[in-house]
Amino acid sequence: MDVVAVQQASGPDAAANRAWVREVIESRAGADDLIVLPEATQMAFGDRPDPLARLAETTDGPFVSMLVELSDAGPAIVAGMFEQSDDPLRPFNTTVVVSGGELLASYRKIHLYDALGFIESAGVTAGEPGGENLVVVEVAGARVGVLTCFDLRFPELSAELVDRGAQVLVLGAAWVPGPRKDEQFRSLLEARAIETTSFVVAAAQPRPRYCGHSAILAPTGEILAEAGTQTEVISASIDVSALESIRASMPVISSRRLRGS
Repeated sequence: MDVVAVQQASGPDAAANRAWVREVIESRAGADDLIVLPEATQMAFGDRPDPLARLAETTDGPFVSMLVELSDAGPAIVAGMFEQSDDPLRPFNTTVVVSGGELLASYRKIHLYDALGFIESAGVTAGEPGGENLVVVEVAGARVGVLTCFDLRFPELSAELVDRGAQVLVLGAAWVPGPRKDEQFRSLLEARAIETTSFVVAAAQPRPRYCGHSAILAPTGEILAEAGTQTEVISASIDVSALESIRASMPVISSRRLRGS
């Protein structure tokens, strides 16, 4: 399975964002099975909550419709957007998965980034922490579980996705910089891969606003590909058929004794 993580910054112009997404995906036509784009690809986080609500879309709006079109004869695509909610001022921070010309699933971010002076919940509605909002879908012969940014700090979510059959964890991020934030991002990616014996594909937005360091990791925590801090596209081939033997030799999933309620 050939996977790609796109590290590129979105801006406040949704049409301009769609243009660069189209350019990136069409430039890799036929080369990849799965392309992962960052959190908030459809539109950048604003400095105030109101722009998010004003430009949020539905999952049959222009952004997802374009992804569906691009996936029809191309790769599966994972990308972040702001989705209209029942609260007109606070949309969902949603990650969609499209493949084969259809929307397979959408995940509404559960853990909002209310930390270090940033209050995501002021402009975003949290998704439900369970049920159908815990997304694992089959893409290109692999079972893919979906996370978004701050979710990375909560290992129980990754564990639940693996309990539901995930072999690959995908993450879109807009990881805010700060003291040791780059190191934390890398360490958490490695930890989630190791503790769940899963492949991890993380696509992050770059500097100056965010940290970058998109990465693709093996279940051992080995980094198969990693970006720096600027705009970059990384790729790697992963072999999900190897997971059976990896998980048999390091049976952390089957050996777990504590489960969430």
